[in-house]
Amino acid sequence: MGFPDFSIKDRPQSYLSQEEILQFLNDYTDHFNIRSLIKLNHIVKEIYPLEDEKWRVTVEDKLTKKPSVKVYDAVMLCTGHYSTPYYPDVPGRETFQGEQYHSKYYREPEPYTGKDALVIGAGPSGMDLALHLSKTANRVFFSHNNNQLKAKYPDNVTMKPLVTSMREHEVEFEDGTSCRIDVIFYCTGYIYDFPFLHESCGITIADNFIQPLYKHIIHIDKPTLCLIGIPFNVCTFQMFDLQARFYISYLRGDMKLPTPEEMRRDTQKELDEKLSKGFPRNQAHMLGPYQRSYYSDLAKLANTHDIPQVMIKIKDASFERFTEDLLNFRQDVYKIIDDENYIHVY
Repeated sequence: MGFPDFSIKDRPQSYLSQEEILQFLNDYTDHFNIRSLIKLNHIVKEIYPLEDEKWRVTVEDKLTKKPSVKVYDAVMLCTGHYSTPYYPDVPGRETFQGEQYHSKYYREPEPYTGKDALVIGAGPSGMDLALHLSKTANRVFFSHNNNQLKAKYPDNVTMKPLVTSMREHEVEFEDGTSCRIDVIFYCTGYIYDFPFLHESCGITIADNFIQPLYKHIIHIDKPTLCLIGIPFNVCTFQMFDLQARFYISYLRGDMKLPTPEEMRRDTQKELDEKLSKGFPRNQAHMLGPYQRSYYSDLAKLANTHDIPQVMIKIKDASFERFTEDLLNFRQDVYKIIDDENYIHVY
């Protein structure tokens, strides 16, 4: 974590708690004296493009319910993509009479004490949630198709294949088995969703692929609009910072964009590369093994500093440890030696 102009304070542990991350963001805000520029308790209701490349933004005060309208030279959407849950289309899901939740709404295991729970999906959220629920649930059935899962779970967690159908109180799996279930948690990710963008903004989303974006950031046809934080499987905070610097370089006139046709070809070339490697279209914004070249491209184009290679290496090592030892990986300590190298202390 940390930013080039404001780093995390030295500490013996490598992993930060939620409270420490919140404190870091507050410290950053106060250090640069930007709290007065942040308008809390407001909802953006609509963003509408004007003819002069400006944007009309309608905002509602959550406390007074009063709307206000302002015109801006540029808009940066920094809403992320962990807001609108994705639910799989499982036959019979609407007939299931037990509880159903997306992982977004999970808070603690106590309400599910003694229940038979089903966790669908083995991404980071699913792996974490299955472990949490095992502390209080009678049984946890963990449904996924992740053949690389190495983490060991308590005895009351049973691995199951994908769900094929649901009934009132029962779920059936691909192997023909079925289980009586009290509560289902969908750890199935999120969809990109920008309900405040007027259709004339020209942003489309198909198969979770947002178009037309250059470098996953700049609206190709309306470059005074950008989206920050769209890619996933990334060095999150560092990427946010680099993307913001990239776009600000354009706004300041320090960086000239290619022609719209060239930007479209660049986007298509990246997509074709992923498709040729077997990635589905809905992974268009997944960086993963493409992080190094992506960060370097942004830094070079904007003439700004890159994300050190060592950060990508530590991220990959951390995720590997996460899949191997879910109970203890947060105790690991990493020491950075230089921009390329680190030591896994223990």
